[in-house]
Amino acid sequence: MNAAGRLTAYAAGLAIAFAGAFGIAAVAVPQSVVTGWERKSDMNDRHTMTHEESSTAPAGLSASAGGYLLTDVSAPGTTGLPGELDFRIHDGAGRPLLDYAASHDKDLHLIVVRSDGTHFRHVHPTLDRATGTWSVPWRWDAAGTYRVYTDFTPAAGKDAANLTLTSSVDVAGDLAPAAAPAVRTTSVVDGFSVSLSGRLTAGSTGELTATVTRDGKPVTALEPYLGAYGHLVALRQGDLAYLHVHPQGAEPEPGDRGGPGIAFGAQAPTAGRYLLYLDFQVGGRVHTATFVLDAALGGAGATHDTDSHGH
Repeated sequence: MNAAGRLTAYAAGLAIAFAGAFGIAAVAVPQSVVTGWERKSDMNDRHTMTHEESSTAPAGLSASAGGYLLTDVSAPGTTGLPGELDFRIHDGAGRPLLDYAASHDKDLHLIVVRSDGTHFRHVHPTLDRATGTWSVPWRWDAAGTYRVYTDFTPAAGKDAANLTLTSSVDVAGDLAPAAAPAVRTTSVVDGFSVSLSGRLTAGSTGELTATVTRDGKPVTALEPYLGAYGHLVALRQGDLAYLHVHPQGAEPEPGDRGGPGIAFGAQAPTAGRYLLYLDFQVGGRVHTATFVLDAALGGAGATHDTDSHGH
């Protein structure tokens, strides 16, 4: 079973775990590095991975995994230019994948983020079943190199593994890179204040709880969004290894309301800094809160209580 297949905690919303331990220091991942990953995975069997390779590959760092390949990625090449972001998923025989198993209410989740961790977007493109092409209207707001993640499960039987394939897109324009992020456990977005409490420790599981307030009052009107009250994407700073999780607890029914707290089981396999993006929905609108946490070695570290500037 490959690395993605072992992440049963993904479906249950029980853990955040990043496979692999690459020590890449730079925040940006150059296109040449991504191309190298793609070429390596292209050997011998039309981009399929051996059992040994797939069991050790970190999630969200390769264009291929489990016998599937992310290919034909295209998007507008400059900022401000309207267009579409398109791509295809190919199987081991080079054929477009047309059949998917729904995960968190969608056949495929598309995550796009700049290599410095900013300009995060989580959207759901449309599949053209005649060609196997996924597409979504797209316009870039800022220049830079962006990582494109496709999160999906092939409809290949009940034991099909969830996969995260990635590529990158370069966007021309005046680049204003963000400074390296400081630890931040509070986020203010669209009038909501979201605080993140708990512990992130390498090698052991702890609980993180996001608490949503507005004007100092608890928000208890969180709506189900993609089968949960909150939807978390976590990236390891540096190599941007990826995992996409949901909170603990039973899946809410349509019409249910939750809050103010959303609890997650969280585990990081290595010490280091992690970027987290929490989507939640109120009044039919999705809001995204962002956090930065350090995972400590052993049981030594808890998350710091900081304001929105990381102080």
